[in-house]
Amino acid sequence: MTKKIAVINDLSGFGRCSLVAAISVLSSMGTSAYPLPTAVLTAQTGYDSYYCDDYTDKMDIYIKEWQKLNASFDGIYAGFLANEAQVDKILDFLSVFKRKDTFFLVDPIMGDNGTTHGLFTEGLKRELKLLCREASVITPNLTELCLLTDENYEDINAIKEESRLIDVCVKLGRKLINTPNKHIIVTGISSLRSGEKYLGNLHITKDTYSFSTFPFIAGSYSGTGDLFASCIVGGMANNVSLDKSIKKAGDFIAKAIKNSALHNVPYNEGVNFEKYLYLLND
Repeated sequence: MTKKIAVINDLSGFGRCSLVAAISVLSSMGTSAYPLPTAVLTAQTGYDSYYCDDYTDKMDIYIKEWQKLNASFDGIYAGFLANEAQVDKILDFLSVFKRKDTFFLVDPIMGDNGTTHGLFTEGLKRELKLLCREASVITPNLTELCLLTDENYEDINAIKEESRLIDVCVKLGRKLINTPNKHIIVTGISSLRSGEKYLGNLHITKDTYSFSTFPFIAGSYSGTGDLFASCIVGGMANNVSLDKSIKKAGDFIAKAIKNSALHNVPYNEGVNFEKYLYLLND
């Protein structure tokens, strides 16, 4: 039977991110996505101008209506939140729909490259810390890891020696591990090897870690974090190991970035991922 994933995220008209990315990836991986919008935006928050229609007051309606359908989910995936009040809505959602065998992944979207997004507040950070405690898997980028652990991004990002940077990130990641089987996957870690720049994804558990890398191709594109988290969710639904899913997601996104750079796609428009979705269906 096809696995069902509740996807709690925004819908952005421009940016090829959030629900657009998640539904595409999850469908390609043979799972069914059930979207619960946190907001509808004309464009993702990296654009100079956008309109955000906040869906906080509609989230309770989704919960009640889905209860009437006796809905159940194999996984729950939470991404972009429009405000701190939405954390309580998600906790309500979990109390209704999270079974013992339902996994829960949080992509704690707050910013990237040391900068927070336009709707970020300290209250949102505080509430996301609480939400992350409920998750079995968390997928922050380096900026979000620093926010969740109250560390200075500039100090961490200034570390150029790869082994030292990984050691520091592992220690930070383990601060977020509050249950024995929790997984932290830190995305987009930049490192140097013999003068060449690489990007990597760091998988941290209570006792182990692994670092998967690929050569740096271009700058920071919209939606790559959403694509990555969605690949992890799809893999979990299909009982694929996290390390295998991390490698597959990295290869998929690297090809999409390379194609986007070749065609001079603006960073805010996201990557040309659609033509590579077939790579996820194996």
